[in-house]
Amino acid sequence: MTEILPVAVVGAGPVGLITALGLAHHGVPVSVFEEDDRLSLDTKAGTVLTRTLEVLHRYGTLPEVLRASLRIDEIGEIDRVTNEPTLSVRTGELTEDTRFPFVINIPQHHLEPVLKESFESREQGALHMSHRLTGFEQLDDHVELTFATPEGDRQVKARYLLAADGGRSMVRERLGITVEGHTLDERYMLVDLRADLDIANPRDYPYLAYFSDPSEWMILVRLPHCWRFLYPLPKGASEPTHEELRDKAARFIGEVEDIEVIGTNVYTVHQRVAKQWRDGRIFLVGDAAHLITPMWALGLNTGVLDASNLPWRLAWVLRGWADESLLNGYEVEQAPVAIKGSGQMAEAARSYMSRQGEAVEAMTDGGWGNAFTRGMLGVSLDVDGIGDWSMVKTGSHPLPVRPGDRAPDLPLFGPDGQVYLHELAADAFVALYFTDTRRRPCVPAQDSPALRRYAVSRWDAPHDSGLRDRALFDPGERVRRRFGVEGDTLVLLRPDGHVAAIRSYDPASDDDVAAAVYERITGRAPIRFEEEA
Repeated sequence: MTEILPVAVVGAGPVGLITALGLAHHGVPVSVFEEDDRLSLDTKAGTVLTRTLEVLHRYGTLPEVLRASLRIDEIGEIDRVTNEPTLSVRTGELTEDTRFPFVINIPQHHLEPVLKESFESREQGALHMSHRLTGFEQLDDHVELTFATPEGDRQVKARYLLAADGGRSMVRERLGITVEGHTLDERYMLVDLRADLDIANPRDYPYLAYFSDPSEWMILVRLPHCWRFLYPLPKGASEPTHEELRDKAARFIGEVEDIEVIGTNVYTVHQRVAKQWRDGRIFLVGDAAHLITPMWALGLNTGVLDASNLPWRLAWVLRGWADESLLNGYEVEQAPVAIKGSGQMAEAARSYMSRQGEAVEAMTDGGWGNAFTRGMLGVSLDVDGIGDWSMVKTGSHPLPVRPGDRAPDLPLFGPDGQVYLHELAADAFVALYFTDTRRRPCVPAQDSPALRRYAVSRWDAPHDSGLRDRALFDPGERVRRRFGVEGDTLVLLRPDGHVAAIRSYDPASDDDVAAAVYERITGRAPIRFEEEA
């Protein structure tokens, strides 16, 4: 096709908007279509995890989100009977892993307007409200979509269609893709309360606290302007009155004066995953692909993993930097994380809260492993397609990095000053050659926008070494030690910050090991600057 067509994102919820921000970050033309005339005002998810903060930072929208949020560095567990803490997860343990060693609390109906404004400021005129998708047809090189609008039907052409249209996805249904899983008998109740638990009635609860109990468990979330309670409603129970909700809160936190109910929402809870996430030029993302029990904040944040994985793949294919087969990795990597990772962990957490099941190890490890897992930094993707993935890390100290892991985001020092690993890889593959620059190791030239190469050494590259433009200073070998690799090791990072490969290499050889691995992943040799021009 001669005209430049956008990627169409259907659904302007948080996952749809973050996916669109990711496409814009990579320079991909994108249009977002939302069937309603305004964003949802429903009281929904309230906690954004560390990994999502990193994704928002990569896409350039984190400052706006943080301004509207409350930052917390402790996730607490409290025994319902004694009201005493039993375990605290301290996200401050993560300072050797991320620039954002905390999670944030922000209600979803506050998050969505921030994302919307951020997207519209970057891509003016690309968000289309009151556009209800009524049909679509796939052709060889594009998708044709039909929308019902207040002005009548509208036809739109797009290179790809990304369905972020929720758990009742029209796109998924029209494609005939089935979902597997179940609906829980119990429903969940969200209650937003205005109460003074800081001065007049000090409780000193962590700003994210889990009250576990066989008869009535509850989650307490301190939002920027109120407190939120989440608890299960037994099967068949009617929606409580405001008076009953106040009484319920008092059973957990004690008598408190001047409690005001300012918002409620009762919703059905599902545990379902689509059997197929791609059909040609159409992809499912977020709730359209997977509905996760909203425990441990694993619902929304699992969807953001989709928004981290897919945009760079589409960008590489649309730029001509990768073969179409690169897109297959999206479902290969994300589906097991949703089905066996987030899904099973959320179910285990729910059972543990009600004392009906055993805790997984990540729930009882109070050190680094728990904080790493709870921040969703422990997701390791199946980058080689062999079934090797996980989302749990255990132990009291950081573990060596393996292929598929998210790379720790630590600082190095280039010729112009400090730079972080995730910034280096924000729109490129990055080869890190851990080596000794005093010995003049062979490190290929910076000749490709798709693949950048750097020598990483505790010895700053001398000005006459020929490496000055591609050397990064690692004082005390902090980064090498955190990766857990020996000298003369190549680590290849992907644009989403995950480790694509770890290889030993010969610093005296001019073999381009990084380019060979890149070609295996993308199906094409790394493009050179002169070829791009």
